[in-house]
Amino acid sequence: MKKIIGVLLVLIAVLAGCSKEPTPQDRFAEYIELWNEQKFDKMYDYLTDGSKEIITKEDFVSRYQKIYDDLQITDLKMTFDKPEEDEQAKEETAGYTFSAKMNSIAGEIEFTHNAKMKKEERENKNNWYVNWNTTLIFPELKDADKISLSFVAPQRGQILDRSGNGMAVNGQVYEIGVVPELLEGQKEPVIQQLSSLLKMTPDQINKALNASWVKRELFVPLKKVSMDEKERIAQLVALEPVRTKKVGARIYPYGEAAAHLIGYVGSITAEELEKLKDKGYTSTDLIGKRGLEEVYDEQLKGKSGVKITIKKPDGKEELLAEKAVEDGKDIKLTINGDVQLDLYDELKGEAGTGAAIDPTTGETLALVSSPSFDPNQAALGFSTSEWKALQEDPLRPMTTRFNKGYAPGSVLKPLTASIGLGTKAITPEQKMEVSGLKWQKDKSWGGYFVTRVHEAGSVNLDQALVYSDNIYFAQASLTVGKDAFAEGLKQFGFEAELDYPFPLQKSTIGDLGKEISLADSGYGQGQIQMSIVHLLQTYTPLVNGGNMIKSILLADEEKSQVLKEGVMAKEHVGLINGSLRKVVSSKEGTAHSAEMADYPLTGKTGTAEIKQKQGEKGTENGWFIAYNASVPNLMIAMMVENVQERGGSKVPVGKVKNVFELMK
Repeated sequence: MKKIIGVLLVLIAVLAGCSKEPTPQDRFAEYIELWNEQKFDKMYDYLTDGSKEIITKEDFVSRYQKIYDDLQITDLKMTFDKPEEDEQAKEETAGYTFSAKMNSIAGEIEFTHNAKMKKEERENKNNWYVNWNTTLIFPELKDADKISLSFVAPQRGQILDRSGNGMAVNGQVYEIGVVPELLEGQKEPVIQQLSSLLKMTPDQINKALNASWVKRELFVPLKKVSMDEKERIAQLVALEPVRTKKVGARIYPYGEAAAHLIGYVGSITAEELEKLKDKGYTSTDLIGKRGLEEVYDEQLKGKSGVKITIKKPDGKEELLAEKAVEDGKDIKLTINGDVQLDLYDELKGEAGTGAAIDPTTGETLALVSSPSFDPNQAALGFSTSEWKALQEDPLRPMTTRFNKGYAPGSVLKPLTASIGLGTKAITPEQKMEVSGLKWQKDKSWGGYFVTRVHEAGSVNLDQALVYSDNIYFAQASLTVGKDAFAEGLKQFGFEAELDYPFPLQKSTIGDLGKEISLADSGYGQGQIQMSIVHLLQTYTPLVNGGNMIKSILLADEEKSQVLKEGVMAKEHVGLINGSLRKVVSSKEGTAHSAEMADYPLTGKTGTAEIKQKQGEKGTENGWFIAYNASVPNLMIAMMVENVQERGGSKVPVGKVKNVFELMK
């Protein structure tokens, strides 16, 4: 009997469970959960029959998906507080309030809205369904309305020199175009003239004219031209169908003189957009292509203003979300525009690089690379022929030289002297016993000799610096030894990344394992490589009591930061400075031509040979670095390529002197 009663109770419970109808609140809670998960196809199954008559499943899913994708909806959070007791379950309809919160491309969107539920019978079963309409996407969105997404472009930040002079500014250029109906009867000859003046092919011009949006009476833009090109603009506007418009553009007032430093902007490529799309970049953005425009692109670019609105059929708009535009930030440099121009003018026509600093503060005053290119034209767009010419130029005008490593040659000798004195491998008075113009340690070197240009016999440190004696410094580095020499160079920053805003190749020591390599490295050959920026930094101890000062490029960086304290002993600073003064003041000095009666320069020349093996005729790079030790507010270094048979380091000596003449 007990067993029968138990079975009956179970059957009653099962039947009761089977007969329980879904409640509207449970069904709406399920719908909300699907919405949070953005399972739009599943959401559609919860719609009433009437709702399904006004929108298909495909349209429902694609509309939600497109809106959420276009508006970049993230962090979607739909909430619905289920009532503890719901009398609506006994009715045929029910209504519930829900809340929505989400992030979008224009900021946070938040709203509260009401949803209607309806009981319907399907397949002999009653259930509750959502009475859907477009207001469930956004309350303001009615059937005939459209969602609009608009952007306000930020003003790009400017790049300024230390005095506030613009090095990259926002200005205007002429946009050259034609009105198609004015071409009628003269199309071919006008296109030929435009092809020549705009450096575009006829096919490129015709492609623009045949674009799908073009109408006879509309202005068709072809190319942007700098306002400075007055003669070319005059020739263009003389053509009847040509019209001009002033449009915003990036302008580079220092032109070629600062092209490698500042860089230029251009349209973002598909590859760049793929990498940067998560940082707020769009397909219409301009982006820094090189130089500081590229390095500081995110700060300069700013952030676009974005507005999401609901557009009504009568033209009225309702704001859904808005993010204010944030203009880019200006970048102020330590660069002195006048020094930049003067240094470039001296290098113009040569392949080489020049840089200037204030050695007491570490401020970079100029960074020049030559030959150069016109950044204004680069920003507007090179023609195919212009780009080809730049790429095929043997002097490589698109190569930035001031951030590359080069063999320093004899400008390294003051560092070798400091290392030798610091390790007590040499003394100031000690003379190296040498005769003739070539030397080798012993016969194990085979046919390899270190050579010098000055027949001086035995020389001490002072004479070796004045005469730039390779043999002395080869012997000095051998006496120091490879480990101590390498460690000494590392104290000056070799083999370390330089903490500097503009990306630089680190200065390297190379392999010192063989005696010949160590000997050659002592006078700046071997495998030694250093950038001109680093070279200047390694000379700052000579005017700061032996402390090496950090190089800076941004005006708001702390000045006179000691990067390495006591990298040169104070007593050695005076010795080396005295010798480097004689490099210029002495008639036997290698930079005597830079002597100025009213402005006593101290400096060091260098000639770095670039060849595969001894005995072969290679090319030479000439170096000169100079400063006034009495008033050390300007230090200039220059490297000129291919100075062989032109006087070697005398080439940069004359050019650096000219800049000091202008700046003193």
